[in-house]
Amino acid sequence: MPHPASPLGSPLTIAIASPRWKADFLMLAMIWGASFIFMRTAAIEFGALPTAALRVCVAALFLLPLLFWRGQSQVLWANWKPVFFVGVFNSALPFVLYSFAVQHITTGLSSIVNATVPLFGAVVAWLWLGDKPGLSRTLGLAIGFVGVLLLAGGEANFKPNASGIAPMWAVGACLLATLSYALSANFAKRYIPHVPPLATATGSQCGATLALALPALFALPSEMPSSQAWGALIAVGVLCTAIAYVLYFRLIENAGPAKALTVTFLIPVFAIGYGVLLLNEHITAWMLLCGAVILIGTGLSSGLLRLPQRKLAP
Repeated sequence: MPHPASPLGSPLTIAIASPRWKADFLMLAMIWGASFIFMRTAAIEFGALPTAALRVCVAALFLLPLLFWRGQSQVLWANWKPVFFVGVFNSALPFVLYSFAVQHITTGLSSIVNATVPLFGAVVAWLWLGDKPGLSRTLGLAIGFVGVLLLAGGEANFKPNASGIAPMWAVGACLLATLSYALSANFAKRYIPHVPPLATATGSQCGATLALALPALFALPSEMPSSQAWGALIAVGVLCTAIAYVLYFRLIENAGPAKALTVTFLIPVFAIGYGVLLLNEHITAWMLLCGAVILIGTGLSSGLLRLPQRKLAP
């Protein structure tokens, strides 16, 4: 809960989940934190393009029956062009980029970079929609980007690792993916705010499937992937995409979009934990420090954190 105001003004505060949606909030962070593990397991054998294409295809097949059951198919049909466009930048492109990145850097590092989504969202809203940030949000943007630069400089370089790809390229792919998320979110806010969440989620997965189908055919693996890779692919499609979207939109409905956005702050906690326990990944103190800087900057830039405001004496 926010601290009570002090004589000099209110301290740094952040919105805390109410008991009614804490369970959804925690479950969503756990699910999306696991997506990096599933993507890595699948992408190593499938490759980045087929992993992303099959992920959105599985999600679309799972969501379509729900769409018809809720009677929202006509809404999607009436708005299919902008919704499909959102799917390209909200699913197709970032899923390919992350499927590539997790093969060459740790899942923990990729999840920390993923936490910059609200940071890029604030920049895009400023430059595109004219949502000019105030002092607190501008300071947050500066802090967040400094954190990204420090993280990239300390944990990534242009020297190829065992996979033959320099870590810096993988970090760059993650940043491009977060920018893609930001662009799609602001596009959706401007052009399709009236479309129900389920219709947007289903249509975006259908659009992403169509966008990736042909490129993925030319990138299919030469050998049949193992049952473990198939299981990871189904899990990331059903659990981390289809079910997670439904859970996320329910969270937005019950708590509002601003509070739901804070789930990106908790995802790295689970992703790092899964990586250490299941993949024996090594997490450095520098990663944790830079991650904290990024989260503070992101919180300020998105308005979820606020600087103290000095009260004038009467």
